[in-house]
Amino acid sequence: MSDSLSRRRFLGAAGAAAAAAALPDAAVAAPAILVRRAGRAAAVSSGNGVRAVQRAMELIAQGTDTLDAAVEGVKIQELDPTDHSVGYGGLPNEMGVVQLDASCMHGPTRRAGAVAALEGIKTPSEVARLVLKYTNHIMLVGEGAKQFALSFGFKEEDLLTPESRQLWLTWRANRGHEDDWLDVPDTEPLVKRPTGTINLDVVNAKGELSSITTTSGLAWKIPGRAGDSPIPGAGQYTDNDVGAAGSTGRGESNIMVCGGFLTVEHMRRGMKPADACLETLKRVMATTPPRLLEPNGRPKFDLQFYAVNKLGEFGAASLYPARYAAHDGSQGGLRDAAFLFQRQT
Repeated sequence: MSDSLSRRRFLGAAGAAAAAAALPDAAVAAPAILVRRAGRAAAVSSGNGVRAVQRAMELIAQGTDTLDAAVEGVKIQELDPTDHSVGYGGLPNEMGVVQLDASCMHGPTRRAGAVAALEGIKTPSEVARLVLKYTNHIMLVGEGAKQFALSFGFKEEDLLTPESRQLWLTWRANRGHEDDWLDVPDTEPLVKRPTGTINLDVVNAKGELSSITTTSGLAWKIPGRAGDSPIPGAGQYTDNDVGAAGSTGRGESNIMVCGGFLTVEHMRRGMKPADACLETLKRVMATTPPRLLEPNGRPKFDLQFYAVNKLGEFGAASLYPARYAAHDGSQGGLRDAAFLFQRQT
């Protein structure tokens, strides 16, 4: 080896070291984004999304944009009156009013749209997409969100079905023995406080990603309450260079860790989707206050994350055992999610 070659190598190494020393620690440690290679189309969703992943993949196979395919997927649940966690038939707030939330992100254009506390419109996913497509804003709320939807021709409707109304009336009658409402007889089962949502994350064979989450929120909530679903970065998040992720379950716990964003960042660092979801759940547990924990340290609530990366790999994880819906490009169905804790018997 010549002296000049050795000197060039030495100077090159010294220059690289000096440049690294001048950068912040985070910049030096920043991992590479996923290696680009051929991927596949895939969709992942919450357990109520079997029909959603199937519909989204059918549309993607026809060349439909990933966000449009995702909206058409979740609309199935929004329009299903038997799903009391989403859209029409969703359980109301404590005043008996159904308020809906939704958000979406479109990877190729790096845009987002959301609505919160939307009343009288069955499909908030479509309204969120309109916010993304036609405005410089990201979120519209309450009466403003409704007027925005009406301006696009949406019809205002009563979203409280007879079944949802009866569930609300039963809950109201059993809030406490000292109020002015007659208690439901002990022979009738009490109405539990359900939570629910649908999240759907999709990617096509070109690696174009989108995500969407839509919900009627926590049953019997304080009017105006919004959880994680309408918050890009929490209820769902997409980075077209990496992947997409979303959540269902206790929204407040997800908001505290920006779970959708955090899960995508874990994938950016090379984690597989299920591992990324588990890592986010560990962060949730680290930030959970004692009042939300059982005496044994386990959470009193549940929370799930779903993720897909740019290559079409997908996975999900939950605090407790749960199932999720996914489509791998050839078939869709329910799968077991990874989880942190077994349920106590």
